[in-house]
Amino acid sequence: MERSLTTELNVWAASISRKPLIVLGARQVGKTYLLREFGRQKFSRVHE
Repeated sequence: MERSLTTELNVWAASISRKPLIVLGARQVGKTYLLREFGRQKFSRVHE
């Protein structure tokens, strides 16, 4: 599932001097699912 936030996460991941990622938003909108899938696809290790 492609979400609009996925492009912003890709920009964050491509940044050389990226800082820790904090995602804020309403309850039950898929933040955890989005970040887990993004981390699984882009990185070998993810800290939650």
